[in-house]
Amino acid sequence: MVQLGRHYGKGPASLAEIATEEDLPRAYLEQLVMSLRDAHLVVSTRGAHGGYELARPPSEIPMSTVLRALEGPIAPMICASDDAEHAIVCDRTTSCTVNLLWVRVRIAITGALDSMTLADLVPPRLVAVKSLAAAAGGATPTPEQTPIHGALTPS
Repeated sequence: MVQLGRHYGKGPASLAEIATEEDLPRAYLEQLVMSLRDAHLVVSTRGAHGGYELARPPSEIPMSTVLRALEGPIAPMICASDDAEHAIVCDRTTSCTVNLLWVRVRIAITGALDSMTLADLVPPRLVAVKSLAAAAGGATPTPEQTPIHGALTPS
């Protein structure tokens, strides 16, 4: 998904390209994109220049949605699942003394995942120092003039 986020707006990316960039087996990626397509997170295009691309902008894709599409309900323990059907699997849930702990852990995890989008994981574009120098009128910018971009800083 991060590779598709980096490629967003440039047309479809092939699984072969993504497999090479991420050093992952293509067969594994084929399994993942089926789940992502079923969750309406990616769309596929057939043909010579086909591949996969995000169904919407990276900033509109919460990481909780990606995780649920790939892994299913978010649950540190089956009894604390955010899916009501999974939560009733354990017959001790109502009398369990640690269920509250697992529910709070799930809520914390879900909150963290809901607060991040795919765009947060896509590094910003790096600006070459020469480009900064040209913008500064030919002089090499000082550290105070040079913008610092972190992994979570939008470009």
